[in-house]
Amino acid sequence: MSGTIELAPGMMLWPGRLDADAQRQLLRDVLERVAQAPFYRPTMPRTGTPFSVEMTNFGPFGWVSDRNGYRYQKHHPVTDAQWPAMPELLLNLWGETTAYRAPPEACLVNLYRSDARMGLHQDMDEDAPDAPVLSVSLGDNALYRFGGTTKRGGPTKSVKLESGDVLMFGGPARFIYHGVDRIQAGSSTLVPGGGRINLTLRRVTAA
Repeated sequence: MSGTIELAPGMMLWPGRLDADAQRQLLRDVLERVAQAPFYRPTMPRTGTPFSVEMTNFGPFGWVSDRNGYRYQKHHPVTDAQWPAMPELLLNLWGETTAYRAPPEACLVNLYRSDARMGLHQDMDEDAPDAPVLSVSLGDNALYRFGGTTKRGGPTKSVKLESGDVLMFGGPARFIYHGVDRIQAGSSTLVPGGGRINLTLRRVTAA
């Protein structure tokens, strides 16, 4: 495992934080829960345009998007069942890396196949702005882009995220613009059918 890299004030990267065994265990945990809360394709507010990524959630709350807007809710929008509990490995990782005083309440699970993207955006739907966001990568490499906290059109940088990498942004970087430019298809064989799974842990309510 490599050391910690500070990408920006409040934005930390741990390359290879999860070794191969831990990645396989986490993937098993994820797929077990996906069997209960299947991936689905959300849509953009107002337009109803489908996302290029598929999503699901773990934990007490799940982030969803549809014509009615962005929000957190306690049940799957397709099955209406409650979200499965988060894997213990992720809860432990949150405690080890964030030092935040309360546990995460949502784990957004994004499935990126080879042609999926995520435009630059801010995570602003939570009521705990003091809590960081923790992101875990499994599978294919992703070209991750990030920029300023005040406007979408400002200067940006990019970094390659590989399977097992862990990224955190909080403090002055909590509302940084970020997105995924492209997936390097075939760079990993971990995810069945190819692609990348990104797990994003968030605190939803004020601690």
